[in-house]
Amino acid sequence: MKKERIETGVPGLDELIGGGLLPHSLTLLTGTTGTGKTISSSQFIYSGVKEHNHPGVYVSFEEPVDNIKNNCLDFGWDFEPLERKGKIIFVRYDPFHVEDIYELIETNIKKIDAKRVVIDSISALGLYVRDVPDIRRMVFNISLLLRKLGCTSILISETLPEQHSLSRFGVEEFVTDNVIVLYYSRTGSQFSRALTVWKMRGSEHSNKLHPYRISNKGVTVYHKEEAFSKL
Repeated sequence: MKKERIETGVPGLDELIGGGLLPHSLTLLTGTTGTGKTISSSQFIYSGVKEHNHPGVYVSFEEPVDNIKNNCLDFGWDFEPLERKGKIIFVRYDPFHVEDIYELIETNIKKIDAKRVVIDSISALGLYVRDVPDIRRMVFNISLLLRKLGCTSILISETLPEQHSLSRFGVEEFVTDNVIVLYYSRTGSQFSRALTVWKMRGSEHSNKLHPYRISNKGVTVYHKEEAFSKL
């Protein structure tokens, strides 16, 4: 029997991961600054409502939600009408109140019976919680909560350019089902973007590096092409 899939809304990406994400799965979307992690995740939330009637919750630990929504207008994604209809909730979380994080996530998911969730970003927790074991425990508990609530979720993690690990705290890739890595690297005199599917639990997936582009329509992955770059 063919497994049900959740389309990501990113053209070309689903072709690399067996037709989409498995329902209720957690995906780590990781990469350096400028790779389009927030754009891709906003695309995931917006297309979920518009194309599949999947309510969504976007939790931002760092960037003001008005900035995210205003930037999305450049791609033709107007979240305001969807918010008024109770289809999407944007939450700006203050990491100084870390003890409220689980209640905040759960309350907003239940409020609209959200099917899709974005956490942007796990890395921002490190600005306020200095003890790495505590951060790892929080990441683990967030992943358990999202699974319990039956959401298909994306956890964003930002890595440093010189960092060779997949995540900031070294635990995110182990508590998630899937890992997609975005690269923004220099080739000669130009910078180019490419992604790879590091793991996709329960699914066949591409093991190659594929170029992608950010245009006025959002992110497009060229799944039939291979990127050649020194990463």
